[in-house]
Amino acid sequence: MTTDHRTTTDHRTTAAPLTGLRVLDLATLFAGPLAATMLGDFGAEVIKVEHPTKPDPSRGHGPSKNGVGLWWKLLGRNKRTITLDLSKPGGRTTLLRLARSADVVIENFRPGTLEKWALGWEELSAANPRLVLTRVTGFGQFGPYARRPGFGTLAEAMSGFAAITGEPDAPPTLPPFGLADSIAGLATAYAVMTALAARERTGEGQVVDMAIIEPILTVLGPQPTWYDQLGHVQPRTGNRSQNNAPRNTYRTADGTWVAVSTSAQSIAERVMRLVGRPELIDEPWFATGADRAAHADVLDEAVGAWIAERTRTEVLAAFEKAEAAVAPIQDVRDVMADPQYQALNTVTTVDDPELGPLRMQNVLFRLSSTPGAIHWAGRPHGTDTDEVLTELGLTQADLDLLRKEGAV
Repeated sequence: MTTDHRTTTDHRTTAAPLTGLRVLDLATLFAGPLAATMLGDFGAEVIKVEHPTKPDPSRGHGPSKNGVGLWWKLLGRNKRTITLDLSKPGGRTTLLRLARSADVVIENFRPGTLEKWALGWEELSAANPRLVLTRVTGFGQFGPYARRPGFGTLAEAMSGFAAITGEPDAPPTLPPFGLADSIAGLATAYAVMTALAARERTGEGQVVDMAIIEPILTVLGPQPTWYDQLGHVQPRTGNRSQNNAPRNTYRTADGTWVAVSTSAQSIAERVMRLVGRPELIDEPWFATGADRAAHADVLDEAVGAWIAERTRTEVLAAFEKAEAAVAPIQDVRDVMADPQYQALNTVTTVDDPELGPLRMQNVLFRLSSTPGAIHWAGRPHGTDTDEVLTELGLTQADLDLLRKEGAV
């Protein structure tokens, strides 16, 4: 029997790996907040700091139920939520007090904004020399574009992703979701842990400068090296690959779709035997992935014709028996019912006071001894303000003054 090594309960038998780490999430929308979510999933105490009258826009992004934003339920999980107006003197002072006991601050204001409020690295590090200040922006903290508004869509365009996505004779294609932001969020969580590991040796914090345009360029592979060494510019090839074939999506007899990949030579040979075209294996050009890709029309016709005569169930069963690589093209309905995702508990259920049982993606990976956990979904705006600030030592009179000023 396998064990998931993830939990959605509030009862821990073993301390989570990031227990004791305190993170202040000042960021909005996706990349910065997602990094904080990843840290919170594995035990970090994450305090989400939002403006008193302008909450994180992700609360209203996408579909909602009963006026409750569903994206926020995922992005805000495991976070306590407070409000502070950092441009107010009381908000600034309170944040500095929070920073003294924090390990990480994550922000995504335009460069110079925190400095304008006297909350830049100079002031934060003076308050807490061990602090890691994590700055997530579209273009980084310096350079000619640094002060431009930056969103993931711009990174998807600038990085080369859109240029290689889509059919050869069609326009460049942008993803219908926050791809660059999500990649940057995961990279930011890694950067934070790297900076914290360095702090263990040096005893001092530092600044993390994460530009959203950079991580997506890394995951696109060796395009800069290809261009540098060969002058090669990767074109749009649709679902095909320049490195192997057959590699495409194919329609089945019952009107569904499957994807086939043949990155390994042995898999390519198995596919051709399966579809009744073993003679193609003996062609001189079949011996390398690049040469197969140059003959993709021939291979796609052979594979596509065979698949078109069979239902998806028949295709998947035949490929599995032949030990060839195939997967169904699934939408979210299929994902929720997929037996492999179910076995992994990839989509789990969280009890939510506002919406009741709520299904969402589980924590990102399994740890055998110190698992991550989802303790609650995203909370309403400012839910924990009084509790967090009282823990900080503020009195009711202090809270009243902050509210009078509009700082909370």
